[in-house]
Amino acid sequence: MTTPFSDNARARNDAPALRTAVTDDVPALHRLIDASVRGLSRGYYSEAEIASGLRFVFGPDTALIADRTYFVIEVGGELAAAGGWSRRRTLYGGDQAKSGPDPLLDARIEPARIRAFFVDPRFARRGLARRLLEHCTLEAAREGFSALELMATLPGVPLYRALGFAPLEEAAPVLPDGVALRMVRMGRPLVPEGGSAPS
Repeated sequence: MTTPFSDNARARNDAPALRTAVTDDVPALHRLIDASVRGLSRGYYSEAEIASGLRFVFGPDTALIADRTYFVIEVGGELAAAGGWSRRRTLYGGDQAKSGPDPLLDARIEPARIRAFFVDPRFARRGLARRLLEHCTLEAAREGFSALELMATLPGVPLYRALGFAPLEEAAPVLPDGVALRMVRMGRPLVPEGGSAPS
């Protein structure tokens, strides 16, 4: 038998909760990213492209976690979505895609990076990516950035268009196994036209 109190408690536990990612989240992030890429890329990428992307590109970037600019949304105790922003030059890719230093951007003249957005397919189309982007926008604005830039996967392009981003250029980096992964570099002013600056 349930009571109004227990129903309310369950609703609170199931409400999406956003928090800063921590190092202990890395194993769960690997699982989330794998599920997101495999589940949401069908129809956009071949199985070979998906497998190559997961091997060489898509994964947690622990520098974002160390910088405290990466965030997760939990629903019912599960990681449902993750995404962040960066004050560093790297535009995309997890730890396995990086080499060498990752210098800081100049907020006066360079756009902040929107990085590594992934949503578990079970929680897709619930506004979680939008919520993460709004949070990242506020954080980047507080550090003086006036524009955002990202590298979108093909399934992400419609989402980012809906969030105010415009295509800047198409890219198809060739990965170490010879697979070319098609992506789109996109950007937008940090405050969209007709919007207001974050307080």
